[in-house]
Amino acid sequence: MHVLVPLDNSDPAQEALEHAVREYSDAEITVLHVVNPNVSMYGEGGVYAYDSVIKSRREAIQSQFDKAREAAAAHDVSISTKTVVGNPSREIVAYADEHDIDHIVIGSRGRDGARRVLLGSVAERVVRRAPVPVTIVR
Repeated sequence: MHVLVPLDNSDPAQEALEHAVREYSDAEITVLHVVNPNVSMYGEGGVYAYDSVIKSRREAIQSQFDKAREAAAAHDVSISTKTVVGNPSREIVAYADEHDIDHIVIGSRGRDGARRVLLGSVAERVVRRAPVPVTIVR
């Protein structure tokens, strides 16, 4: 079994990782971080510094990957890590489809009400589009 755990810098993502290493300790686990290239997220100067912003985000996730490896090691599990650039929900689904993933474990952002209806969430889009079962961890 191959389990995919999308990771960002959020508590729900960390909870998802903990769940995955606890519940799927015999599985191959890949931790995936998606760098969102939407320059509007990085302020007005983001469009001019696109390459450096992407490079910076790739470097910044390394400390999260180190924490993920430590969490997995606490359960005697090893993980592999991967970073891609793109729309988070699309890239998660594409990665699952292209790498023979059997299950996705993803953290919920906990959005509710009008915000959820208007904006949606990465987890919700992944659930709707994923070619495999998805567990959402709160």
